[in-house]
Amino acid sequence: MEIRDYLQKLHEEGNYREIPTVGPLTVTDFSTNDYMGFGQDAELQAKFFADPISATVPMTSSAARLLAPRQIEYTNLEVFLSLLYKKRRGDDTAALLFNSGYHANTGLISSIATPGTLIVADKLVHASIIDGIVLSRAPFTRFRHNDFDHLEQILKSKAADHRQVLVIVESVYSMDGDRADIERLIELKRLYPNVMLYVDEAHAFGVLGPKGLGLGAGSTAPAEIDITVGTFGKAAASMGAFAIVGRDMRDYLVNTARSFIFSTALPPMQTAWTRFTLGNLVQKDNRREHIARLGVQLREVLGKYTDHPIEASHIQPLIIGDPHKAVELSRQLLSRYGIKALPIRRPTVPAGTERLRFSLSAAMLPRDIEALDSALHDLM
Repeated sequence: MEIRDYLQKLHEEGNYREIPTVGPLTVTDFSTNDYMGFGQDAELQAKFFADPISATVPMTSSAARLLAPRQIEYTNLEVFLSLLYKKRRGDDTAALLFNSGYHANTGLISSIATPGTLIVADKLVHASIIDGIVLSRAPFTRFRHNDFDHLEQILKSKAADHRQVLVIVESVYSMDGDRADIERLIELKRLYPNVMLYVDEAHAFGVLGPKGLGLGAGSTAPAEIDITVGTFGKAAASMGAFAIVGRDMRDYLVNTARSFIFSTALPPMQTAWTRFTLGNLVQKDNRREHIARLGVQLREVLGKYTDHPIEASHIQPLIIGDPHKAVELSRQLLSRYGIKALPIRRPTVPAGTERLRFSLSAAMLPRDIEALDSALHDLM
């Protein structure tokens, strides 16, 4: 298909995307991933730069991690993360930084899925996980979303035929805000000794679990989770990602994960900022409690306008089911009410489930959700 024909087809389907232009300066942003409100916290940023040492940290690494002459910021952050998770996972705990969640998932999965590995992933895992699976060239199958009976059926029929089975889930799913049953996954892992459990905590990290370390850290057996992935570009108001693994696995990844080996490392300045924000993030249980209350309020509001079940989470969908209508509702909310809630369409979500995705920030107040309720009442 010619490029112009393809673009025309996207227009006709209502699935054409554009990089947003500068919109109104004062909006209530329900499309943010700044879950803890740190991205809007000017005092936090001022405090970071008030330290004279911060001003001396280089703005660029100028090299891949294995070649970078300066390692102290990376080491400080990895040690801090290791200590946070070590309290729950045990002594065999190590952290490794990646440039983004996408780099983490593609690099980790393609490295871990060595010959003899079968990958079994939830039907709705993120595109970065799918791309990691494709890069691994390992055989894979997918179980129905959050259907762990289906996962168990797959393991019963296939696990014995493979040296290793890599089970991949997200703890909180980015388009629906619903959660994986970590306890059930741990039970299944114990039944099948060749299972490795991989949990992407991208949308839970900072918001859920003890000190915001994710659902896995709050489970009864965090050490049963072989690979935990988290990101800094959401609740931590920074950029980059990390993996929590065993020490041997970390050494293995340093030698095999291509996205780690062949990418210029994160800027030391950015990494120092991440270490600073995480030191604050783990202390903010009050913000986590606030965003949980907002989640209950938002579910009550969205429940008026849809029959689809919604979980009280910091991410909630309003299913529209038509891309053109989703785009128009988003446009009206922004232009008439100053409410930003972007439309989510295929291929991000399956056709027929087009939606507005509402995400919450601890910087929001109950009146912001009340204003959304009023706007939806007028428009729908």
